[in-house]
Amino acid sequence: MFKFMGNKRLFLLLSAIVFFIALMGFTLSVRGGATWPEKFATDTVAFGQSLVYRPVRAVAGFFEDVRRLKTVYEENQALRLTLTQYARDTARLNDLEAQNERLKEALAFTERQKRSHEYTYRIAEVISESPDRYNRVVRINLGERDGIKPDMAVMTVDGLIGRIVRTTPFTSNVQLITDLNGEEGSVKGISATVQGRESESFGIIEDYNVEQGLLIMTKIDQNDELKKDDVIVTSGLGELFPEGIVIGTVVDRKVGDFGLTHTATVKPAAQFAHLREVFVIEVPGLE
Repeated sequence: MFKFMGNKRLFLLLSAIVFFIALMGFTLSVRGGATWPEKFATDTVAFGQSLVYRPVRAVAGFFEDVRRLKTVYEENQALRLTLTQYARDTARLNDLEAQNERLKEALAFTERQKRSHEYTYRIAEVISESPDRYNRVVRINLGERDGIKPDMAVMTVDGLIGRIVRTTPFTSNVQLITDLNGEEGSVKGISATVQGRESESFGIIEDYNVEQGLLIMTKIDQNDELKKDDVIVTSGLGELFPEGIVIGTVVDRKVGDFGLTHTATVKPAAQFAHLREVFVIEVPGLE
């Protein structure tokens, strides 16, 4: 009985193996088209795959977009940093190039002046400016330890701008000639003459017209040949400003208030706005 049951199981197993082998052979054989069971199975699997694939693809696409967005954000931040550094470096380069040009011009200036006057020109950087239009004070980075003293003349490449009025060990304050006021006795005037006719012309720069931006030169003799477009320079007679420093150019001339002397307006040679570098004039032998 048990032997018969064992043979029966073996017979069924062999029959199943033969069936599957036949089915595989039938499936792998060259046919004109798929059978309806194959079509049904294929369509069912494809439909199930489509149901699963679409949401999976959507979720995967979402995370991919997030990853790409993060990458774009990081690249954008890096680009902004690069542009900021580029703008900073460009501004720094432009400033250095401008400073280089100014210093080249200043070097040529000092060489010209050395050939005409035995002065020492100490170049200094402006570290602060007073914004007050009527009381401009400029501070420079040279002081007592650099040999700077009160009443030393200060100029730019273009011309005279003022004098030292106060010193500290490391800085000095410069009073600009735009602060000249003939009504205040405490403000010192500038003894001036005409370049090329130093022994023939004389006057005093003692006031400044803020509205017109012009210096006022007074005490000009009636017979003085001073005229429009003459270049006015320091005469050195006042023992404050050394001789030969350019002040400005004559704009016009007219009779003074009392008719005894004449008055002239002078356009300053120097620019007083946005000062960067200036020269402190040291006269040899003058304590």
